[in-house]
Amino acid sequence: HPNAKIDHHVTIEPFSTIYADVEIGQGSWIGPNVTVMNGARIGKNCKIFPGAVISATPQDLSYVGEESYVFIGDNTIIRECCTINKGTKKENCKTIIGTDCLIMAYVHLGHDCVIGNHVILVNTVNLAGHVHIDDWAIVNGSTAIQQFVHIGTHAYVAGGSLVRKDVPPFVKAAREPLSYEGINSIGLRRRGFSNERIIEVQNLYRIVFLSKMNTSRALEYIEVEMPFSEERDEIINFIRNSKNGIIKGFNLDEHDSEV
Repeated sequence: HPNAKIDHHVTIEPFSTIYADVEIGQGSWIGPNVTVMNGARIGKNCKIFPGAVISATPQDLSYVGEESYVFIGDNTIIRECCTINKGTKKENCKTIIGTDCLIMAYVHLGHDCVIGNHVILVNTVNLAGHVHIDDWAIVNGSTAIQQFVHIGTHAYVAGGSLVRKDVPPFVKAAREPLSYEGINSIGLRRRGFSNERIIEVQNLYRIVFLSKMNTSRALEYIEVEMPFSEERDEIINFIRNSKNGIIKGFNLDEHDSEV
């Protein structure tokens, strides 16, 4: 559309459709057969592969045509046939994907999802509406995430999972029903966490999941007995603010000694 705001250094391949209320930043590449609909705000140096549909009308019967958006941050890659719905509900009205993300083929993001920076969503991950995924999280293929679920920073969710509860930061989650499987020590090492910080996180989660205290008592104990750290407070705040409740623990005596 002639009213679309497209930087001069954007490449748009054949057979793609760009609607009027669209903005695309410098250096981005829009592959063939892509549809970018009204409300899309695409950052710099993004790559959107064939068959993707960006900023389609939300699949929400309460949506009545209010102005809404999809924001995609710089350097993010959207692979083949992804569907990313724009926001609904007048208090939010936006779906957000951060910077440096990799959204692999056939991923679906429902309305009002918020995806942080450096997030990886592997093939055929499906997000219902209002899902929040924090920075550096990885969700493996064929995982389905229920509406309003929150996945914490540096978390790792195994492929084929059904995510009905919140997944706290720094953990690995797997099995059915989805359970705590230890901390994401490999991912944390790759991102520069020292062994000391990794062991601290592991000890915190031993109290939460393995101490046989209930969650509230475990958090009180951590707050009083464990030394201050950013990771400690991240875990406490995440669990206390969880609206869905967090995933359950698992018997890790034989699984949780990998640091």
